[in-house]
Amino acid sequence: MQLVVLVLDAAAATIDQLMGLHLALFLLLASLQAALSQDIAHGSLLVNGAQAKAETGDNFICATIDWWPHDKCDYNHCPWGYSSVANLDLARPFLAKAIQALKPLRIRLGGSLQDQVLYEVGSLKSPCHPFQKMKGGLFGFSKGCLHMERWDELNHFFNQTGAIVTFGLNALHGRHQISHNVWEGPWDPTNAYDFIKYTISKGYKIDSWELGNELSGKGIGASVDVAQYGKDVIKLKQILDGLYENSKFKPSLVAPGGFYEKEWYDKLLQVSGSGIINVLTHHLYNLGPGSDEHLERKILDPERLSKVETIFSNLAETIQNYGPWTSAWVGEAGGAYNSGGRSVSNTFLNSFWYLDQLGMASSYSTKVYCRQTLIGGNYGLLNTTTLTPNPDYFSALLWHRLMGKKVLAVSNDISSPFLRTYAHCSKDRTGVTLLLINLSNQTRFILNVKNPVTVSVEGNEVTKTIHKENSFVHNLKKTFSWVGTKGSEVTFREEYHLTSQDDNLRSQTMVLNGIPLKLTNEGDIPTLDPVHNNVRSPIYMAPLSIAFIVYPNFDAPSCARHRKL
Repeated sequence: MQLVVLVLDAAAATIDQLMGLHLALFLLLASLQAALSQDIAHGSLLVNGAQAKAETGDNFICATIDWWPHDKCDYNHCPWGYSSVANLDLARPFLAKAIQALKPLRIRLGGSLQDQVLYEVGSLKSPCHPFQKMKGGLFGFSKGCLHMERWDELNHFFNQTGAIVTFGLNALHGRHQISHNVWEGPWDPTNAYDFIKYTISKGYKIDSWELGNELSGKGIGASVDVAQYGKDVIKLKQILDGLYENSKFKPSLVAPGGFYEKEWYDKLLQVSGSGIINVLTHHLYNLGPGSDEHLERKILDPERLSKVETIFSNLAETIQNYGPWTSAWVGEAGGAYNSGGRSVSNTFLNSFWYLDQLGMASSYSTKVYCRQTLIGGNYGLLNTTTLTPNPDYFSALLWHRLMGKKVLAVSNDISSPFLRTYAHCSKDRTGVTLLLINLSNQTRFILNVKNPVTVSVEGNEVTKTIHKENSFVHNLKKTFSWVGTKGSEVTFREEYHLTSQDDNLRSQTMVLNGIPLKLTNEGDIPTLDPVHNNVRSPIYMAPLSIAFIVYPNFDAPSCARHRKL
């Protein structure tokens, strides 16, 4: 009997081994089949480090904290929780860590309900109550309140975390509604004046004050005539000049925080006049409503992503023609509006849109890009309930660590529109960092990076020749300098490849170089380590992947002149 058992055990072991072998063979064949089913496109990227084409601000990455209460709902879903300016729990341990990792992170306090907020300070005569649902109210809510005790808490927290604060003021105070969404009359600055005065008296540093939210053009919920709004901006400028007269620090005046309409924006700069508006802000939600069942298709559609470039271009033209003293910010952008797309805006998929728009905004010298939101809604960088990072948080963090202010021209000889390429001087170091985005679910790109800067050394004199021909192919046939000066010992580049977990684009876990990004057991942000490859080897871009590629000593004269010492 014992012999029979032994024989059966041996047979079972043999079967297990065969099954394991078959499984391994199956997986191997499946992976080979997947690889063979992919298209492969070879190409070259030409990065011109001789001259920067644009420049961002020192603190480009920004995120918002909104005013929406917990019962703000869209499409039968209420994703805001307790994440607003009024009720966010500032004591949550990871919240401070998340902000400090992006230090200095600009935080814009504002949103749709800011034009209904009263400040409990000074001679305020109206009752100061929390937001409550109200039929007929702006966006379905009553007026709300900011208590100074809460304002104190917020400022202590921002000081502790090193955040840079932009505050959106109520611009409807004193006006009256004359039709569905049109408001008339001058702005009453009394409450705002008392609030700003209190802020200064407490020593709180607000980097910039913004007047109103989405009141430009036809407006969202409410609109104000541009001639009147221009007068109101002048009034705010006078208030700031007076209250900050004895202060060494002078805050910026930011306006209008709405959707770009050329005629309205052009006239605003003409009405307000030179030097009044320091920052011209606009909002972007180019993916449509969060309820759209085609959001995934839109995010991966290069034509759809590129349409927003017209807005950046036209806004740059507005500034050049009517307001060269001002600069452009994206004051709010969440991809999909109405709280974002459920199971989309908080997943890896969203990083294709987010990083592409960061790259595009940079190319037009946008100084700040504020993501809606830091926390709250479906599009928060942090999970509203747990505060753990969503994939876009890591996208923002890598951009913050790797991409410098100077934007470089990059071109390629690849006909596919699914490869998106951006190049910046590296941050706080020599060299160049590329952002590569592969929107294709089929094509694997194999890329070589070239540099049209040739270097010759004669005694102590260094002569650089820049090839300015328009033809990409002609440039490509020239002699190229790969890294730094001759004799450089740097022979590697750093690569950060981002993919979704388990090939699920709607995964809430981002994978960096094959390693899922999750908080450590101590609740800290994981290390974001690159892999190293020889600078002369090609870059391999898998389908539906994103990569930051750092060339530590890429010969880029425009970067060398401005690197941080």
